[in-house]
Amino acid sequence: MRMCCLQECHVFLVQKTHSKCSGMQKSSIMEDSVEVILQHKSCKLSNHAQEKPLVTAASGALLVGAYGLWSLFALPGFRKVPICLKVPYLPSSSTQTQNVLKLLHGRAGCLADLGSGDGRLVFSATVEGFQCTGFEINSILTGYARVKAKWKGIPSSSATFINQDFWKTDLSKYNNVTVFLAPGVMEVLGRKLEKELPDEARVIACRFPFPDWTPTATEGEGLDQTWAYDIKDIHKLP
Repeated sequence: MRMCCLQECHVFLVQKTHSKCSGMQKSSIMEDSVEVILQHKSCKLSNHAQEKPLVTAASGALLVGAYGLWSLFALPGFRKVPICLKVPYLPSSSTQTQNVLKLLHGRAGCLADLGSGDGRLVFSATVEGFQCTGFEINSILTGYARVKAKWKGIPSSSATFINQDFWKTDLSKYNNVTVFLAPGVMEVLGRKLEKELPDEARVIACRFPFPDWTPTATEGEGLDQTWAYDIKDIHKLP
């Protein structure tokens, strides 16, 4: 009887010990698997951490390049003119160009287009017999206008595009001036033109009028509206 009980106890202890060992093995296997998973995830995180600076650098370079290209058109003349006088490039519409030509009807001589952009107005004015000079401090637009003039077969005696800052240029030899600039610069430009242009000169402003000048005539409406000012009348203003 005792022998049977001892054998049963021995079997029970062996089974219990075996179950404990198997449990420890299972727990160690689970711990190993968790450790492997954590290591795998840490590898992924480290890879992402290594890739992230490259992505950030590439994104930064792309943004800087896009901003540089935009600034060539939105802020032409970088470091050449004061910040308050930098104006965006906005091409003239066909309606606006026709309104300008109506205000130039019956006139002749030399025409200065300030901020000519791609030269649309200059090309239209040459057809009417004007000797035109397009001032543009954006070298890309100036080059484009010159190529377009050659492609159209327009001689340089009729249309000339110069990469020059008109703020530093004496405009006294021109008796026709067209302006398409931002409203914040019109007052400053008005003082320059009033000082330099002769009495027989006419100034035509597109989209934004001169704040202190009384127009002689106007054409169009809205964004295509243009105003003509005769300098002889401006000189009479108090």
